[in-house]
Amino acid sequence: MVVSNPLMQLFGQSPFKPMQEHVRVAIDCANEVPNLFKAVKAGDVAAVEACREKIYALENQADEIKNELRTHLPKSMFMPVDRRDLLEILDLQDSIADTAQDIAGMMVARPMSLPDEVFEPLMELTNKCVGVCNQLGKIMEELDSLLETGFRGPESEKVMYMIDELNEQETQTDVQAIKVMRLLFEHEDEIGAVSTIMWDRVIHWIGDLANFSERAGNRHRLLLAQ
Repeated sequence: MVVSNPLMQLFGQSPFKPMQEHVRVAIDCANEVPNLFKAVKAGDVAAVEACREKIYALENQADEIKNELRTHLPKSMFMPVDRRDLLEILDLQDSIADTAQDIAGMMVARPMSLPDEVFEPLMELTNKCVGVCNQLGKIMEELDSLLETGFRGPESEKVMYMIDELNEQETQTDVQAIKVMRLLFEHEDEIGAVSTIMWDRVIHWIGDLANFSERAGNRHRLLLAQ
């Protein structure tokens, strides 16, 4: 009996379907991070572990799709997109899932807490960064329409506008990150030196969720400019 490969079925529908499926899973990882922080704030160890397990499972799923895609992506593709460009976008998408996994791992490494004065701005930063990830997902959903129009015309202009929005959203996360970092160090005595160092790393990882999304979006901009 021949076992069908789900990824190959996706290729049969569209050369971009596996890429789109991969980014959905990667963004699912990012979307779980706010729930993780809420569980940390509540001191709910079981909920923190449940979020970690979900993020790890999604990251593993993203890796499986990535590895299958790398193996089966045709070396010669008759369309206005270079294979190397797709693989670079794939790696950036995968970095979103990897970063969410890093954040989850840190949250279970040791008890972590923050005063409300820092936690609320941290949640605002997290939601902004996750929003950038979701904006990338919206851009990826437009790939089929772009292919149909040869990456030209009104559809291309629409996606360019979406990329501009993504860049603007990412800029806002940079501003919020500076605010959170200042508050973190203002409350260092209350938080503790070791926890401050760990939260500093986590805040950078939160920002990376948006950074990797922006870099992937800018790769789409280069595709449209070719």
